Amino acid sequence: MFEKLITEGRNPNTLDIDKLDTLSMLKKINDEDKKVPFAIEKELPKIAEVVDKTAERLKKGGRLIYIGAGTSGRLGILDASECPPTFGTDPEMVQGIIAGGERAIIMSVEGAEDDENLGKKDLIKKGLNNKDVVVGIAASGRTPYVIKALEYAREIGAYTVGITCNPDCVMKEVVDTLISPVVGAEVIMGSTRMKAGTAQKLILNMISTGTMIKLGKVYSNLMVDVKASNIKLIDRAKRILKLATNADDELINETLESTNYNVKLSILIILTKMDKDSASKLLDESEGYIAKAIEKVKS
Repeated sequence: MFEKLITEGRNPNTLDIDKLDTLSMLKKINDEDKKVPFAIEKELPKIAEVVDKTAERLKKGGRLIYIGAGTSGRLGILDASECPPTFGTDPEMVQGIIAGGERAIIMSVEGAEDDENLGKKDLIKKGLNNKDVVVGIAASGRTPYVIKALEYAREIGAYTVGITCNPDCVMKEVVDTLISPVVGAEVIMGSTRMKAGTAQKLILNMISTGTMIKLGKVYSNLMVDVKASNIKLIDRAKRILKLATNADDELINETLESTNYNVKLSILIILTKMDKDSASKLLDESEGYIAKAIEKVKS
């Protein structure tokens, strides 16, 4: 069974890796890593489809839920946990679930990934509904925990996505959209935390970032929904406002303080010279898009 999986193959390019000097060893790892972005490039149309459908559902109150086991589950949790500080999202909007629960984030929980009923149970606990998006992550494309979770999600009408590095897999039968970059055999046979894990991380970055851009949380290429919750982020908020408006430091500080460090609202106030209430109303009418709000003022 496993010997037929691309990710479980033996890499002919690294048969001598245990005999090489350190630099040569690392070069071989780096050469294999270079293949990952090119494999993902072939999947961009599918990733774009996922971003569009995810943004559409989140606008209607849905959630983006990643689910996986082992490395795959940890990567989902990592991406989900970065959304609130990066994009100012409610923690409920993007969530990660791992087989075995929180303990599995830092250590292996034996047998959790093979429990066919556990994935469904974990989604039921989350109150999954047909507005949600469920992204199952499994390098092999066959993990029972993930497969059964996806089957349940699809049954109730959630939009289902699979991320795997084995395109000819069980997962393709249970999802609406399958993203399957073929990265080839790992540097060390079976160590799917390497190229497969890198591919998963890059794809999750694209899905969450692309979705947040579609939700109006980016102006130009600036992270305008950042939550200024510590000294570093307060400084970042000021810098973003400076780059967006080119205003002087005094105006930047005054405006941020008046909006309780709402960077997006502060940008709109400075660029349009509107009062806070009017700018806030316009931003709501523009679904949070600064560029759209500015166009309305110009027109």
